[in-house]
Amino acid sequence: MQQVLANCEDRMKKSVGALETDYMALRTGRASAAIFDKVRVDYYGQETPLNQVASISVPEARLVVIQPWDKSLLSLIEKAIQKSDLGFNPSNDGKLLRINFPPLTQDRRKELAKQSKTLAENSRVAIRNIRRDGMEEIKKLQKAGTISEDEQKEGETKLQKMTDSNIAKINDLQANKEKEIMEI
Repeated sequence: MQQVLANCEDRMKKSVGALETDYMALRTGRASAAIFDKVRVDYYGQETPLNQVASISVPEARLVVIQPWDKSLLSLIEKAIQKSDLGFNPSNDGKLLRINFPPLTQDRRKELAKQSKTLAENSRVAIRNIRRDGMEEIKKLQKAGTISEDEQKEGETKLQKMTDSNIAKINDLQANKEKEIMEI
């Protein structure tokens, strides 16, 4: 039974971690280098993450500077950013790219807040599915005679507490992200 609980806990942590990663890529009013994590650049025929071919810095709250380690990649990086669905048009000065983050409109903020709620709800559903799978495994162990009925109840209680804890983490992440999106 301990193996079942450990497996469920690991899967739940991965679900919460995936939400954190998704939230880092969700654009807010201020500049963030994490927004470019999914941008891939054609580097000698290989799709390479942007952060592996250039340094990405945030010198000001609404500005990101991207400086490629190989100057010949400048136009390829610019095209990759324009092709991405981020909606940015970088300015190229021949040495580096500057990307200004315009302030978000109220409608866009509401849309992003709605998107953050959807991501959080998907994570909650994933956590509940993991709980359901764990409960089924514990019941199978009890039916097979591997564990007693008391151990089954104890395992189900532990699994429910684990589920509640992870859902609370998701709720906190969502509340913080929504607050970050809505602040001007």
